[in-house]
Order: sequence, then C-alpha cells, then structure tokens
Amino acid sequence: MIRVLIADDQDTVRGGLAALLGLEPDIHVVAEVARGDLVLKAVAEHEPDVVLLDIEMPGLSGLDVAERLPGRRVIIVNTFGRPGYLTRALDTGVAGFVVKDAPAAELADAVRRVMNGERVIDPKLAVAALRVGPNPLTAREGDVLREAVDGATVADIARKLFLTEGTVRNYLSSAIGKVGARNRTEAGRAAEFRGWL
Repeated sequence: MIRVLIADDQDTVRGGLAALLGLEPDIHVVAEVARGDLVLKAVAEHEPDVVLLDIEMPGLSGLDVAERLPGRRVIIVNTFGRPGYLTRALDTGVAGFVVKDAPAAELADAVRRVMNGERVIDPKLAVAALRVGPNPLTAREGDVLREAVDGATVADIARKLFLTEGTVRNYLSSAIGKVGARNRTEAGRAAEFRGWL
C-alpha cells in the first residue's frame, strides 16, 4: 500500500484528489493539509511514501516545502503548467510534476512510478520548459521584480530589501532587459507567467 499525503489549499481540489486516489486498490491517502506550513508536521506524523504538493499555498509554497523534504518522494500537482515552475521544482529534487487537469489514472500512475524510483514529468510541460529556457534572472533581480509586480515604488523596494534606490533601478533595468519587456510591469507579468518569480 502506497501512503500518500496531499497538500492543497483548495478544499474541493484536495478532496477530489483524495477521493480519486482512494479508489485505487494500492494507494491510501493518509493525510490532507490546506497550508504549506503544515506539511512538515503532517509528514512527521503520518510518514507518507509520496507527498503531493500544490505550488501556491498559504504559509509556504509547495516549492519551499519540497526544499525542506530532501530524500522524500514529492510530486508537484499544480494548476499552472509554467515552465519556470518545472525548472525550480526539478532544482529542489522533486520526483514528479503533473498538472491538475491530468486524468486521474495518470496521477495514480505517477504516484506508482515515483514510488518505484522513477521521475515523472508532464510531457507538454517539459517541451515548454525547453522552449522557454532557464531563468535568466539573478536571485536579487527576482526579488526586486517580485516587489515591483505588487506595485511597490522604487523607494518602497529599496527600504524593504535594504538597497539603495539606484541599486533597485539597476536591478529593474537588468531584469527588464533579460525578460525582453518594455517596462517593469510587463517584465513582472512575463516572469510570473514563465514561473520565474
């Protein structure tokens, strides 16, 4: 019996995944959590064989949680098949990445394959990741652009990140150029769409 933990902040999605996987004769859902910051405690308590994580959850993102579960079999199950998410997930060592609209049989198959030591990646997403290429932004450019996307001014970003306003402008300019955008709003949207932020 493969023991599975599901972490997703959407009750309907989490419940649906649990119900579908629960129909499989060799899969048992041992726990469900709605927040990323509850996953580590649930893993310690229930000792699942495979952990299914959504990316965008309150508390901690699925990618942040995956980094804190080294050696654990983790599958990212996400609504958005953003190529940058795949790259970041693979960098954290996840064993699988599937999109939520995949058929239930594919998700169950992914759980079984990951349990057997395989890496399972949605093929369409893998092709898209190859087309988009690696994230060109440095960590600091990403930090600054992330703040800018939320509407922060240069002064606000400088204060929050303990940088000078000139340094913030330099990072924004560099990020805009690397993304191939006309302004910081467009750069932020493009970077988010590609999963780089």
